Amino acid sequence: MKLHPLTCGWLTGPREGFLAGETGRLRVPVLAWLVEHPKGTLLFDAGMHPAVADDPAARLGWLADVFQAEFGRHESVGARLRALGVDPGRVDWLVNSHLHFDHAGGNAEIPNARLVVQRREWEAGGDPDLARRNGFDRKDYDLGHELRLVDGEHDVFGDGRVVCFPTHGHTPGHQSLRVRLDSGELVLASDACYLRRTLDELHLPGVVYDREAMLASLRRLRALREAGATIFFGHDPEQWATLPPVVGD
Repeated sequence: MKLHPLTCGWLTGPREGFLAGETGRLRVPVLAWLVEHPKGTLLFDAGMHPAVADDPAARLGWLADVFQAEFGRHESVGARLRALGVDPGRVDWLVNSHLHFDHAGGNAEIPNARLVVQRREWEAGGDPDLARRNGFDRKDYDLGHELRLVDGEHDVFGDGRVVCFPTHGHTPGHQSLRVRLDSGELVLASDACYLRRTLDELHLPGVVYDREAMLASLRRLRALREAGATIFFGHDPEQWATLPPVVGD
């Protein structure tokens, strides 16, 4: 198997949003991952919608006042896949860790994949009050994909090598992805853990849907790290700068 880390633009926002109590602003990468498995291709998260490159305010609304987007059309997930020789229309599985604009906004570019989301996340995304509370926008994710709504762990290819698992707290039904290579286990944490500091210090963001659930998810990630897994954080610019173009066996 191979994993391709994809940089799909950058966002600059309040440090308080990443690390509660801190001041100033932090510039972070927007991430997606292509997983090549013998039984098919999987995209974990999809970055931002291409329209953000043209008019952030029109696409993001009030969120454009919070985050400054550095994002060109050539950085959309579709463009990144095509640069690898992968047709976005032929990706088999699309896994959204959660439904925020910088993780599900690019779903429109992956039109034919089966979409895997935790059921409780999808239900929150369909509830107007919860969607508003969590900053969800249905035009990012409710696009008619064939849905695979899951409750808890889900083995995507049926061989234990690519497994979604719940890491609730950042949002109602956030999930992360475990990938088992011959060389060891990797965990794509997404926003269950923004930064290395988040995990090392259990330093939560300033805005959290469920504080206790997020702490429990961080402790689970800590246990996986202690057991030997490599954790890839959701928006850590320092870690991202060290990644090779391909991770795999």
